[in-house]
Amino acid sequence: MLETPAGAKILVVDDVPEVCKLLTRFLERDGHTVLVAADGNLGLELARKELPDATVLDYMLPDIKGPEMLKELRKVDAEMPILIVTAYAEVASAVEAVKLGAYDYCTKPFDPEDLIHRLGRALRERDMKRKLRGLYTWVEKDAPLREMMGTSNAVRHIVEQVEVVAGTDFTVVTIGETGTGKELVARAIHHNSRRRDGPFVPVDCGAIPETLIESELFGYEKGAFTGAERLKTGHFENADKGTLFLDEIGNLPLMTQTRFLRALQERCIRRVGGNEEVPVDIRVIVAGNRNLDRLVNDGKLRPDLYYRLSEFVIEVPPLRKRQEDIIFLCKRFLDAANLDLDKSVRGFSEDAVQRLLSYHWPGNVRELRNVIRRAALLADDIVHVNHLLLSGSVPQESPAGTPGRAEAFPEQAPDLEGGLNLKDYVREHVRQLEKRIISRTLAQTGGNKSKAARLLEVDYKTLHTKCKQYDL
Repeated sequence: MLETPAGAKILVVDDVPEVCKLLTRFLERDGHTVLVAADGNLGLELARKELPDATVLDYMLPDIKGPEMLKELRKVDAEMPILIVTAYAEVASAVEAVKLGAYDYCTKPFDPEDLIHRLGRALRERDMKRKLRGLYTWVEKDAPLREMMGTSNAVRHIVEQVEVVAGTDFTVVTIGETGTGKELVARAIHHNSRRRDGPFVPVDCGAIPETLIESELFGYEKGAFTGAERLKTGHFENADKGTLFLDEIGNLPLMTQTRFLRALQERCIRRVGGNEEVPVDIRVIVAGNRNLDRLVNDGKLRPDLYYRLSEFVIEVPPLRKRQEDIIFLCKRFLDAANLDLDKSVRGFSEDAVQRLLSYHWPGNVRELRNVIRRAALLADDIVHVNHLLLSGSVPQESPAGTPGRAEAFPEQAPDLEGGLNLKDYVREHVRQLEKRIISRTLAQTGGNKSKAARLLEVDYKTLHTKCKQYDL
């Protein structure tokens, strides 16, 4: 008999205590963690909180009917194998459950060894899917949006909006904080559109100096300026027959916005230093940290460009407002880290889960990914709280609107016994404190790096380098 892969987390939902005790004994014998629920509501609560690797489900529960329970469990994790346990007289219902997405079924009275064998097969298939999910994380452009972002109602709403707009050539605006996944949404629109075989060209408007932005977007002719030794195509031409994604649209200079608007309306561009009109067939998706109407009110966005861009708006909520996605994403990032680092970290301790759920995630999904990757590197078998290298409390905003004063030291202090001398210890504190101040200032300015640089009294290039260094 093939054994189940060791160390899985199994949810058992059955209203018969003896069945729960029997399954718990056999599963724990094989090294698994068992979660037990006597009814459907408790089972769903445990599933949403713990995200088990598999579920053994009594199809005739007292509070929730089998098909509804199965449907709700599939919402929590569409890939989780669900093994149905039912009375012999209800075999027809169990067969129907398999058609609805259950992995397999057993009839009562069941042979525990047979059930464990079926469960083992399900878990091995689950492991293979997780490895594929890790590969998906490496090549995010090919992954389904639900696979990348989570299973919450907020994500389902985004997916529905993507499905509605993808088949059109509407200009789309994605709004959300830094690190929430706006580019993922843009890629999903592209890959579900008729332009999927064309290029997807992402451009960070905040990372290009104002003096270079027009030549980067529209290209330039040979001899257009000193150093222009050959013709260079810009991002508009590079995105021909595909999608151009402009991130941090609020950083686009007003003069460039005029040329941008004309390119949208006329579907042609003129290279810097050139007279020829070059036709382009593109779809434009833009992203910002704030609603575009606020940018208009602040004088950072031309009203006519605002009306042209705002054909369809998708808001991507911050991670702290979709907590039900946090553990889902943790597992996905852990799968990818295990694959990348050639490790076998199995999951998270209860205290680590609570810390992950209670943290405010100012860097959103991007920060979560980095935290899990570092934790996978540090952990041997299970991720514990001490493996989660989280920043401390975010600095408070001062009444004047300038960056507030931060706590003197991060919440997670470096471990002197871990090989750090005093100099390294202080350097690590300064690094964490600097990251927190920059993160908070960017949040105050809605992601506007130019404004943040002025508030922090550093030049733009320095701030941009720091943002890349800290992955902000």
